[in-house]
Amino acid sequence: MKIEESSIVETSDYRVIIYPASRPFTPKESRKITEKLYDFLATWAAHGKPLSSSFKIEKNQFIVVCVDEEKEAASGCSIDALGGVMRAIDQEFELGLFDRMKASFVENGEIKTMKLQDFRKSLKEGLISTDIEVFDFSKNTYVAFLSDFMLPLKKSWAGIYVD
Repeated sequence: MKIEESSIVETSDYRVIIYPASRPFTPKESRKITEKLYDFLATWAAHGKPLSSSFKIEKNQFIVVCVDEEKEAASGCSIDALGGVMRAIDQEFELGLFDRMKASFVENGEIKTMKLQDFRKSLKEGLISTDIEVFDFSKNTYVAFLSDFMLPLKKSWAGIYVD
């Protein structure tokens, strides 16, 4: 069961799972990913009970899945099932969705993604401006996603890499 777009309210604190790609999606990839996720979420269940869920493709590079756990909590098996679908998408399009050793940020209006070690090194060497905004993929509630998904470098998790 899907959460209809109009029922996702900023005050509702849905569980959020963020899958960050290493690059933007092509229009064809976005369409195929959307089709696959609509098909999966229409039948997604926990212990036989339908999960009220939805997703969106954010910034043409990040897949954000929401689950209304006030209606039915996602179980370990249901999260594993979602992971299986996401792994299949990842393999089909070579997106790096499960590579957590990367940083994505906005510099001069453009989203960039780098290996974490290269990101740290570039910050220390001044190759990346400290005026960037950084994405945080650890957000696990919808309210946290809305407020803290993208933060100025110094207020983000990556702030530890600058003086």
